[in-house]
Amino acid sequence: MLKPPGHLKDAGTALWQSIAEEYSIADSGGLALLTIAAECLDRLRSAQRQLDAEGEVVKDRYGGLKAHPAVAIEKDSRNGLMASLKQLNLDIEPLRDSRGNPGMEGFGVRR
Repeated sequence: MLKPPGHLKDAGTALWQSIAEEYSIADSGGLALLTIAAECLDRLRSAQRQLDAEGEVVKDRYGGLKAHPAVAIEKDSRNGLMASLKQLNLDIEPLRDSRGNPGMEGFGVRR
């Protein structure tokens, strides 16, 4: 079993391990993309923590309000995460013979 890169934080490590195991990713290109996705998730979570602590807006030097710089980091990290996952070309369809989207129950949606 492959180990995730040591520089990843908890969220990135969990994502890396989960996807590598579930999709049996072992090729160097796939692992590089997976590492990028995990790094983006770590950066996204870091920006979200900063925004939770400091708010989405800050005052500029004139006292006016502007978006916190971490808003752009959050957005760019989310885009990088989604692009990396898309490049991995993962089959996100469930591998079972059932109607509808069985994955929605995990989000509190009931049939």
